[in-house]
Amino acid sequence: MNASIAATSHDIAVSKLLLPGNLSIPGLSPLLGEAMASGADYSDLYFEYRTVEAWSLEDSIVKSGSYSVDTGVGVRVIAGEKTGFAYSDDINASAIRDALVAARAVASGRGKNGKVVPSAQIASGRALYDPMNPVPTLADADKVALLQSLDARARAADPRVTQVMASLAAEYLVVLVATSDGTLATDVRPLTRVSLTLIMEESGRKETGRAGGGGRYGLNEFTDAVLQSFIDDALRAARTNLHSKAAPAGIMPVVLGPGWPGVLLHEAVGHGLEGDFNRKGTSAFSGRIGERVAAKGVTVVDDGTMPGRRGSLNLDDEGNMSQNTTLIEDGILIGYLQDNHNARLMKTKSTGNGRRESYAALPMPRMTNTYMLAGERDPQEIIASVKDGIYAVNFGGGQVDITNGKFTFSMDEAFRIENGKLTYPVKGATLIGNGPDALTRVSMIGNDLKLDAGIGVCGKDGQSVPVGVGQPTLRIDGLTVGGTG
Repeated sequence: MNASIAATSHDIAVSKLLLPGNLSIPGLSPLLGEAMASGADYSDLYFEYRTVEAWSLEDSIVKSGSYSVDTGVGVRVIAGEKTGFAYSDDINASAIRDALVAARAVASGRGKNGKVVPSAQIASGRALYDPMNPVPTLADADKVALLQSLDARARAADPRVTQVMASLAAEYLVVLVATSDGTLATDVRPLTRVSLTLIMEESGRKETGRAGGGGRYGLNEFTDAVLQSFIDDALRAARTNLHSKAAPAGIMPVVLGPGWPGVLLHEAVGHGLEGDFNRKGTSAFSGRIGERVAAKGVTVVDDGTMPGRRGSLNLDDEGNMSQNTTLIEDGILIGYLQDNHNARLMKTKSTGNGRRESYAALPMPRMTNTYMLAGERDPQEIIASVKDGIYAVNFGGGQVDITNGKFTFSMDEAFRIENGKLTYPVKGATLIGNGPDALTRVSMIGNDLKLDAGIGVCGKDGQSVPVGVGQPTLRIDGLTVGGTG
């Protein structure tokens, strides 16, 4: 993060988070010192100011709008494997001390003697997005007009469209992290998203198409061309499914399209590479560093440093710089995603993946933008190589068991492959497999790496955070397809 942006973020964080409660940067040191007085190993304060605005349209009417502001501070005290945590939606010295008492009570009992916190330094990061509030980047009348335009243009594009549901959201998040090891970090994070769902009907049959996108930028970035791409994608999906047939069932090669199908990689593999699961030995990848866990050519990274991306962070929620972390390289497992706590217990370093949903939640190792790197094969060559299989363009929901990697995913948009050609769309197809096993079955990797449009939300232990996913076209052999035909 360059000096001017760092200074801007710092000033915004101080004005939003500290000054209203008569706090100051120097005044945080004695509070952290009190946290360490119980014999803790580490403590931190996480301050947050969040503004969220959302609008939604249905039946050609903008029916709802909401606006909320929330502030608070989370207090964490760590002693060995014990973590004490408390939070307050009041930000002042008295409330923080009350939270400290509660957190220390849980974490007390071991650790070093209390210590004076060293002079804090502003942690450096990257200028991945502007430290601005995206909510006013579009006037209210223009927000309504944007949603109405999506509705009108989708209906005009195809008379079979019977319903349109559209929404937009903007979030302004200001964070400040102060830690007992002397770190002082601030970040100002914009986040926006537009979503479109339409229903198309033909001869009594109804099908749904969905599209949307977003990132860490203003609402004014949703130009007519961007909105038209959402409309086109949603229409294509609905039209495809209107003419779909029952999906076949059995074990067969499956070709995954580029982009959003990377959600399978995120769920079936990415979570299993998070440090907490591996420290506890509950992941299918536990203790396998240095082993071959995927086919040659498979390289998986988690990159929080991509400008403007939904999952990117200048700094994580523990004040660590975001990183581009290689997890699997040419099929070999070389690392896990770490936050401070799990990294300390595993005697390694944080990878800048300590994330939390809000000040009222503990940080844990979480993904940012997780994707597989491109290979050298032409996507059409990959499809042409399959005699009898499925081409999955888009996925819906899925379930994964982290302990063994088993997954089940529904395909929202898919096609039958016969003799190397896409012959007809299929409906009701389910992909069933095992994440670590599926990686070993990757036989062809396309040269068309694509990231999702900016719609991902990841859930873990009841917390949700924005993420990105991606991959090139992939051929995976011997997967189980659950079908209706």
